[in-house]
Amino acid sequence: MRSPEALAIQMGLDIPDFDRAGYYGADYGTMKPFHRVGSLLFLSGHVAQVGAEITHKGRLGADLTTAQGYAAARQTGLNLLGGIRQAVGSLDRVKGIIRTLNFVVCTPDYEDVHRVSSGLSDLLVEVFGTERGLGGRATIGVMALAGGVCFETWATVEVEG
Repeated sequence: MRSPEALAIQMGLDIPDFDRAGYYGADYGTMKPFHRVGSLLFLSGHVAQVGAEITHKGRLGADLTTAQGYAAARQTGLNLLGGIRQAVGSLDRVKGIIRTLNFVVCTPDYEDVHRVSSGLSDLLVEVFGTERGLGGRATIGVMALAGGVCFETWATVEVEG
């Protein structure tokens, strides 16, 4: 079994250190970044943000292309990896991605929300492999998210004791 930490370094992924920089979710209201129950890790919302800057603002089907949405979901995935590290110390402790719930800000007629979410799912598979990195997924098109972000995810992850 390959080490996700070693692979992330080899891939040159820019994963944020929320222990040092702080979890940006607090900027959006009162919440904690994660909650753990036994081997289940529940992560609060993650978005396409670097530091205090939202990287992809707008609405899919109007302001943003599917490719830009995919990139936003991938950036969100990097932040999700940072959230996992903050919660359990190492990506190597992940036993599996159980599910993600994804929200895509889009026009009413935009139908490629699933393609946008693949930016997140593809990254998780690249880092953890298919067996551990591919979980259940739902994607919902919505009218708005806080701060103008175009993509947000919640995740449930199984981790080692």
